[in-house]
Amino acid sequence: MNKLSNKTKGIICILLSALCFSGMSSFINLSGDLPTPQKVFFRNLVALFIATITLLKKHEKIRPQKGCLKYHLLRSSAGLLGVFGNFYATTHMSHTADAAMLNKMSPFFTLIFSAIFLREKVKLRQALAIIGAFLGAMLVIKPTFANAELMPSIAGFMGGVCAGAAYTCVRHMGNKGENGHFTVFFFSAFSVAVTAPYLVFFYQPMTMRQFVFLILVGVCAAGGQYGITAAYTFAPSREISVYDYSNIIFTAIEGYLFLGHQIPDALSVVGYVVICTMAIWMFFYNKKEHKLKNA
Repeated sequence: MNKLSNKTKGIICILLSALCFSGMSSFINLSGDLPTPQKVFFRNLVALFIATITLLKKHEKIRPQKGCLKYHLLRSSAGLLGVFGNFYATTHMSHTADAAMLNKMSPFFTLIFSAIFLREKVKLRQALAIIGAFLGAMLVIKPTFANAELMPSIAGFMGGVCAGAAYTCVRHMGNKGENGHFTVFFFSAFSVAVTAPYLVFFYQPMTMRQFVFLILVGVCAAGGQYGITAAYTFAPSREISVYDYSNIIFTAIEGYLFLGHQIPDALSVVGYVVICTMAIWMFFYNKKEHKLKNA
């Protein structure tokens, strides 16, 4: 990869990250009807192991930057709720691509939370993109009591909201110089500590097949996390973030091939198109704004 440009490396990393996260969604489903906290525990246990090895190998300090502890706690709380929402939706919605799409609302909520808490200005086009993405999400959720998947859909949507809040905290800590590897470590340790008591009292026995799938959930989650971290070290978000939406394509393909020929309905597909269109619009708008600032 040495001969490739940094932008190309970033695109490759973000595509690999998207593939890993789509694999995570598939393995969540393949692990069967296990309790969501049990799935979340194993997802983060693997990530904790990998994050710990990474910190030790790099001889990095296992402690937060001064003034960042409260943001780590807030980020981890919001992030864990986001994972719960995403896992619950992925397990209980008939189409994993729907759950993945709702989770991809997180960048829009990051914009909102950054405006509220970090005083970052949201311009008119960004506001319109947020509104458009929200309307697209409603097409996926179909908020009527006749929709048997209403609760999982709401859980998936709220998972995207919580992920947006978590990414806002990560952004703020990044501005303070916090180590990204420690951020992953802290979140993983926090999540394992919170979900472990559930396993002590309500552990549901698993087959070896289910156990392997849960380990693969953790491996894919860690691969996705480190892939996206590497991607943004090679290139800025404005140049590569749109490629993260390839996750929806990967998830839809895997759902069709491995999860019973899942085919999203027409309204969901329209919702996908609307949300992705808003994301692509913001992608090109941000690039244009950056060029004007540096002209």
